[in-house]
Amino acid sequence: QVQLVESGGGLVQAGGSLRLSCADSGRTFSSYVMAWFLQAPGKEREFVGGINLSGYTYYADSVKGRFNISRDNAKNTVYLQMNSLKPEDTAVHYCAVSSRLRGRIGGSVMDYDSWGRGTQVTVSS
Repeated sequence: QVQLVESGGGLVQAGGSLRLSCADSGRTFSSYVMAWFLQAPGKEREFVGGINLSGYTYYADSVKGRFNISRDNAKNTVYLQMNSLKPEDTAVHYCAVSSRLRGRIGGSVMDYDSWGRGTQVTVSS
């Protein structure tokens, strides 16, 4: 049984930083592609970035240079370091895991089959 639990969200001023964590308690963590998505009110869930088994990362254009994803396989945890936050980053942020992907980092919600409940990030202007 997969359980993804996000933490680290909160309220921050524009230009600030937050680090989100996603702990995975239900599988051999190091064997799967992990990703972060965000969903603003009234909008579809959007890909933020992901990390594969080798540690290769891929990001959406909107966050390149500002966000960084890393993973600690010993702790079964993936992190999303968010810097230079903007009001448009305000959303519920979700982590996700793919049981199918290994090298390729998918950018679609359809690529991922397990999701956390999300953590709210609010960036004030």
